Amino acid sequence: MALENNIIWFNKDLQFPSLKTTAPATMAEHLGMEWVALGPGFLSLKMPVDERTHQPYGLLHGGASCALAETVGSIASYLVIDSEKFICVGLEINANHIRGVRSGYVTGIATPLHLGSTTHVWDIKINDDAGKLVCISRLTVAILQKK
Repeated sequence: MALENNIIWFNKDLQFPSLKTTAPATMAEHLGMEWVALGPGFLSLKMPVDERTHQPYGLLHGGASCALAETVGSIASYLVIDSEKFICVGLEINANHIRGVRSGYVTGIATPLHLGSTTHVWDIKINDDAGKLVCISRLTVAILQKK
């Protein structure tokens, strides 16, 4: 895909250190999400697998995987748009849970499938510490004009 070789961010000088923290008092902060990497065509975020993200069997909760996917994809869309003129909101998310995880971290990597003027579609792959695929998600984000 041609997008992979081009800088997709609105601010072409965007650097990883400017993404030091997630927004305070949000789900991302509560779940312990942390930035991993920013490239010209991807964004990566990690999340601990612990008591905050477990389901009753001690495995990573599928909803936590969706929260990671929606967070990294939505923030990626925010970094693509002119935030003075537009906002971006999740429109649809789906996820296939491939493998269970009990501890460590999972990392979500968002890459664009489509960056249109009114919608963005992101492919998010979530891997465990060993690099094994845990979940694959697709997120559609609506791009709306600010009122």
